[in-house]
Amino acid sequence: MAMEQPAARTPEREAFYRRIDAFGLAPLWEKLHGLVTPEPVTPCRPALWRYSEIRPYLMEAGALITAQEATRRVLILENPGLKGQASITHSLFAGLQLILPGEIAPAHRHTQSALRFIIEGRGAYTAVDGERTTMQPGDFVITPSWTWHDHGNDSAEPMVWLDGLDVPIVRLLDASFAEPGAEAAQPVTRPEGDSAARFSHNLLPIDWRPAVKTSPVFNYPYARSREALATLARNGDPDPCHGYKMRYINPATGDWAMPTIGTAIQLLPKGFTTRPYRATDGTVYVVVEGAGESRVGGEVFRWQQHDIFVVPSWVAVSHQAEAEAVLFSYSDRPVQEKLGLWREQRGNA
Repeated sequence: MAMEQPAARTPEREAFYRRIDAFGLAPLWEKLHGLVTPEPVTPCRPALWRYSEIRPYLMEAGALITAQEATRRVLILENPGLKGQASITHSLFAGLQLILPGEIAPAHRHTQSALRFIIEGRGAYTAVDGERTTMQPGDFVITPSWTWHDHGNDSAEPMVWLDGLDVPIVRLLDASFAEPGAEAAQPVTRPEGDSAARFSHNLLPIDWRPAVKTSPVFNYPYARSREALATLARNGDPDPCHGYKMRYINPATGDWAMPTIGTAIQLLPKGFTTRPYRATDGTVYVVVEGAGESRVGGEVFRWQQHDIFVVPSWVAVSHQAEAEAVLFSYSDRPVQEKLGLWREQRGNA
C-alpha cells in the first residue's frame, strides 16, 4: 500500500463518508498516511524523573496509605505524552514502589510480567511461588506471568524499587487476569537461594524442562553484574554506542530473561561519550551509579544516581559520563524481535 497524502475532500466524498459511517465503515484512503508511516511516530516524549525530587512524595505516600490497603504502594512514572494511560512508553509501565519496615505487600498473581530493580534499602524480600529472595540495591528481580508473589520488609529502613511491567501490552491484547492470594504472605516452600543453585551456575537439573518462557532465575544480584562489567572494562575497548553493555538472559534458552521485556546493564567509563544511537524499542533507563548527561533528541538530561529517564522509539540518544556510571535499562525489544519489527541505527542517527 502506498503511503501518500490523503485524497482531496469533495462534497460528494464527504457525503459518502457520512452515509457509510452508519454501517461502521470508513475509507482507508483517508487514514492510510497516518497508519502506515515512513518512520515510527509516537506520542511518547523524552522525560527525566529526578529521584531527589520524587523521594519525598514516596515517603509522604507511606504516611497516607498502608501497603496492605494499597495492595501495591506505587507512584506511577507517567510519560508526559501519554497522560492518563499509566504508561512510560506505549508498551510499558514504570512506577516506584515503597515498602516500609514491618509491612507486607499482599500476595497476588496476574498475567502481566513484572521486574523489580532495587533503588534503595537492604534486606526486604520478594517471594515468588514459594521462594523468597532478599533484595539489595542494583538487584534485578523477576516476577513471571501468573506467579504468586508478595513483598515484605523485615529490615529497619524503607525499601524502594522500580516496578517495570508489560501492562500496556497485555491491555492491548485484552488478556489481563488477576487473582488475590488467600493470605497476605504466601507459604514458603523452598529455601532462599534454591533457584540460584539450580539454574544460575551454568548448570541445569538433568531432567528439567522449562514450562514457561521466563528465566527460572528470579534474582540477578547486582554484585555479579557489576563484576562482569568491570572485567569487560579491563579486557577490551568499549562499544562506541553503548560502552560496556550486557543483556540479562534466561540461562535455559539463552534468550532474554523475560519474554516481553528486555533488560540490560551498561558501564560508561569516566569521560566517555557514546555515539548517537536509536532503535525502535522505547527504553527506560535507571542510573545505578555515577553522574553524567544524556542527549535525547533535542533535549539534554543531566542525571545522577537513582534518576530515571525514558528514550522514545526511534529517538537518537547519546550518553556522556562525568564519573564512571552504570545504567540499567528495559524495553519491549524481545516482542519486536520475535515479530521481526526491531531496527537500530548506530552512530549516525
